[in-house]
Amino acid sequence: MKKTIIDLFEDSVAKYGAKTFLLEKRHRKFEPTTYAETREQAIEVGAGLASLGIRPQDKVAILAEGSNAWIISELGLFYAGAVSVPLSVKLEESNDLLFRLRHAEVRALFVSKYQLPKIRRIRQELPGVEHIVVFGHLPLEAGETAFGTLKRLGRDYLAKNREEFMRRGQAIRNDDYATITYTSGTTADPKGVVLTHRNYTANVEQSLSRIDIPPYYRTLIILPLDHCFAHVVGFYIMIACGASVATVQIGATPMETLKNIPQNIREVQPHFLLSVPALAKNFRKNIESSIRAKGPFTERLFRLALRTAYIYNQDGYGRGRGWRIALAPAVGLFDALLFRKVRAAFGGCLEFFVGGGALLDTELQRFFYAIGIPMFQGYGLSEATPVISTNSPKHHWHRFGSSGKILIPLDLKIVDEQGRELPRGQRGEIVVRGENVMAGYWKNPEATADTVRDGWLHTGDMGYVSEDDFLYVLGRFKSLLISSDGEKYSPEGMEEAIVDKSPYIDQILIHNNQSPFTGAVVVPNREALRRELDNRGVAPGDRAAAAAEILGAEIDRYRAGGIYAGEFPERWLPAGLAIVDEAFTEQNGLVNSTMKVVRGKVEKHFGDRIAYLYTPEGKTLKNPRNLASLEKIVG
Repeated sequence: MKKTIIDLFEDSVAKYGAKTFLLEKRHRKFEPTTYAETREQAIEVGAGLASLGIRPQDKVAILAEGSNAWIISELGLFYAGAVSVPLSVKLEESNDLLFRLRHAEVRALFVSKYQLPKIRRIRQELPGVEHIVVFGHLPLEAGETAFGTLKRLGRDYLAKNREEFMRRGQAIRNDDYATITYTSGTTADPKGVVLTHRNYTANVEQSLSRIDIPPYYRTLIILPLDHCFAHVVGFYIMIACGASVATVQIGATPMETLKNIPQNIREVQPHFLLSVPALAKNFRKNIESSIRAKGPFTERLFRLALRTAYIYNQDGYGRGRGWRIALAPAVGLFDALLFRKVRAAFGGCLEFFVGGGALLDTELQRFFYAIGIPMFQGYGLSEATPVISTNSPKHHWHRFGSSGKILIPLDLKIVDEQGRELPRGQRGEIVVRGENVMAGYWKNPEATADTVRDGWLHTGDMGYVSEDDFLYVLGRFKSLLISSDGEKYSPEGMEEAIVDKSPYIDQILIHNNQSPFTGAVVVPNREALRRELDNRGVAPGDRAAAAAEILGAEIDRYRAGGIYAGEFPERWLPAGLAIVDEAFTEQNGLVNSTMKVVRGKVEKHFGDRIAYLYTPEGKTLKNPRNLASLEKIVG
């Protein structure tokens, strides 16, 4: 059956035409645009592109912050039969943008006024880009067209060619390309994931097998719209259900936009939010800071409330079972006294978060579940458009630490290194097959053949499926630690837990490449370390050594006798630490645009420190290099 993104959208406009689809802050408040109004604007944009000579299958890129114009432009270029190339606003022009715009053979580009300077600086090197359409008001240069002008051109074009133009969108078939989404290149050049129209509509249908979105729901998209996750769960699922989508008020700088998020959440009063672990950690820090500000009594009460809720909730799946039902009145009281006020900061309507991206620590899941806004972890990747499994409020389909239930219909199996299927409970590579599996990598047949074999997408992730059908994702299949005797272990879960449970460690990368012991590169939390040293009254000359002991003690909590003993195999815990004073950031290329640490690049960047770690001097905690780094951090 034909089901393209245009078909999906047209069906929803027919059903929900007068309902609010888009919400955007203009003139001090969020103003609505209905499904029918969005359709008319999208058709004008598409017709405007047609009038400029854009033909079906031409590539059109979008480089802009999330806004109505972003979503309307993507729908518009689909009406024109074109292929969308969504680009991250975090990309720098020098090589990242140039590579993608040339590689994808982009003919036209939508760009926001804040991103336009990047394009102007490389304009001469992009002869293939014939048209630049600008969101926002500012003086334009040759070859640039205002978004409003494009829509006017579209209206003129439609006055004469409406029927012929509408046939373009109707002529799109399921297997026609919809988007080319570039994954962050962790080793070689980034790869362009080609997703078809049916990939998207299939993943929408699959996702709705596990999660319900009533038509009255609103969401505020705080993730970049170029993310595949934001596409499918942020707006295509919402379109399918007749729900409403708000975008964050754009500031003059990325920092200003970030600062608008808490205020926008209160204004929009979303029913659910998309999140990634980095955002979840931020939300938790802000909640804990505001509780701390209310004084020691409130802080102690909050801790007691959390502990009680943790015991009552168990792993989410076992909530309030057995004798724990006796705790229900206490949990209800704490909710009324404390947690309800916390939820008010999120607008008061927030039912849950949907988490994607890297692994989400169970401790974070416990925390948000306790305060009454569960964070339902899902799993997926761009190559699967992206959702593969999710925890959800439906039928009690959630368990902390898991990535939830596999979508329907979707085939998933766990295989060993030879590709043999493994039984339930055994760990191996996760491979999937379904209508959501990508068409391939753009102009990269070798990588496509390596990743999709006999219709099965090899995710490169390690995991297992439990007896009761929950998927557990354990980290990258290929980023395994390998000890000197050849045993293998995935480090991601351990790294997440250490960062989440330690106030003193901001980032950690655990390393073992056939080495005699496991080591780790550690980025300390400056403020927390300084505060602790001040509280202890440590003399200036002793601060670096005392800070090293604090960091060493954080790892020791996972060893025999420590409070987290047994959580991870002792032999895989870091026996040596390389304490560094440079964080892993996007600027130095050590994390990608989805805030995931790029393991190979960190290992290369700190190669000399890792090599030093495996010397007798380097293995000691208070070695000269660790103390030199800590001197810079805590003085």
